Amino acid sequence: MIMEASKDIYPKEFGAMLRAEHQVIYEISILPGTVNGDSHTIMWMFSKPIDFSVVGSVHSHPNGVLRPSDEDLHMFSNSGPVHLIVGSPYNLDNFRAFDREGREIKINIV
Repeated sequence: MIMEASKDIYPKEFGAMLRAEHQVIYEISILPGTVNGDSHTIMWMFSKPIDFSVVGSVHSHPNGVLRPSDEDLHMFSNSGPVHLIVGSPYNLDNFRAFDREGREIKINIV
C-alpha cells in the first residue's frame, strides 16, 4: 500500500503515520492537513490523535535517496521509534527503516 500510494502521488512526496499492534505495522494513517510537495511532506503533528498504536512515520523520497535529511531526523525524534523512507522506483528493494535517532534498523515484511 505504501509503495502504491507513493507511486500514485509521484513526483511529490507521500507521507503518513504508521500504526502497529504486537510489533506488526498494520496500517498507515494520513493526518488531516498533510501537504505533499515536490521535496517535502508537511504533517501537522498537532492533528495526530492520541493513539498509542502510532509507532512512527513513513514518507517517500521521489529522488530515490534512502537517507534521512536533517528535517527527517528532527521529525523522527518527535514521532515514534520506527520510520520508513521509500524511494523511486517504489519496490521492496527501495526502502529503509530507521529509529528515532536516524540509525538504520532491520524490519521484516510479513
